[in-house]
Amino acid sequence: MIPHRPLRRHTRGQNRRWPLVVLGLALTPVALHAETLATSAGPVEIRTVATGLDEPWGLGFLPDGGFLVTERSGTLRHFRPDRSVVSVSGLPEIAVDGQGGLLDVMIPRDFATSREVFLSYAKPQPQGAGTALGSARLSADGSRLEGFRLLFEMKEGNAGGVHFGSRIIEAGDGSIFLTMGERGDGKLAQSLAHHNGKVVRINRDGSVPRDNPFVGTPDALPEIWSYGHRNPQGAALDLAGNLWVNEHGAKGGDEVNVVTRGANYGWPVITYGVNYNGRKIGIGTENPGMEQPVHYWDPSIAPSGMLVYSGKLWPEWSGDFFIGSLKFDYIARLDPDNGFAEERIEAPETGRVRDVREAPDGSIWFLSVNEGAVFQLSR
Repeated sequence: MIPHRPLRRHTRGQNRRWPLVVLGLALTPVALHAETLATSAGPVEIRTVATGLDEPWGLGFLPDGGFLVTERSGTLRHFRPDRSVVSVSGLPEIAVDGQGGLLDVMIPRDFATSREVFLSYAKPQPQGAGTALGSARLSADGSRLEGFRLLFEMKEGNAGGVHFGSRIIEAGDGSIFLTMGERGDGKLAQSLAHHNGKVVRINRDGSVPRDNPFVGTPDALPEIWSYGHRNPQGAALDLAGNLWVNEHGAKGGDEVNVVTRGANYGWPVITYGVNYNGRKIGIGTENPGMEQPVHYWDPSIAPSGMLVYSGKLWPEWSGDFFIGSLKFDYIARLDPDNGFAEERIEAPETGRVRDVREAPDGSIWFLSVNEGAVFQLSR
């Protein structure tokens, strides 16, 4: 767990700890120093794309070949196709506290015409901070966000700096999923009157879809799609368009779940982990009406960013899950056709992998917190 630190509120990024260096931006192989790694799909090259980032958290590709990276300390970086880098202005007020700060970024499918960017972040609230989602247009020169709109914020955020979630996923129908941790208050994950420990679903304008499962249910918040989550920091659509999340357990019990409408994923009633002091959590590993994980880890790997691979460069990996480990410094490849058997993709560059994304050319990019860098896996 990240030690608690005093709350910082700001709208601009903090000073960098080291100079930002951009080594290459093309989404096709570039002439950079690369290391070769042996994998089940044969030799894979790891290339350094950019270094000098301050705890990078989320990565999004732009259609012109550039990309955006969030830094948890409150800075949004725009890496342009010409290899220049700019800190994007126009961000909302952000609470930088513990695990909170500027978190995920999502580039919607229609960005080429809408220029809309979605961000999740820890929003200052009277009781502390809560996970929030907003959107804005990226200016024509890519240097600022224009017309930022708050689309959603967690009801009654909590003090303390843990378990914000939060990944943003654009569903096939254009609605938006946002994952949220229970903010360290496990019992609220079972309460439909709170957003803690939920996956929420909203329309792109912030309104609530009429077919959400708890619309019209007394004392239930209508944005809720699923509940009983602890701290889902990875989310992705599979090749059939189904939503999946991975989430942190306590000591053991990290999970991968397929998320279905209205389902209860059990935290803190059931879990495959125990408290950090070794004591039992809840009633065990099963309970009627609560979902079982598709895969779990014991000991915990601290899973974060996740993708389900298209197979574009490596057909043998089509449909496989790639998940970053913050604890053991590797990328887990899970094969759903083989009981979610795990391959560890591990190298000096995979220190605390926070996000994993597939680029338009089929290469796999990831963010390393330890290295403060963006890396690319390619042929």
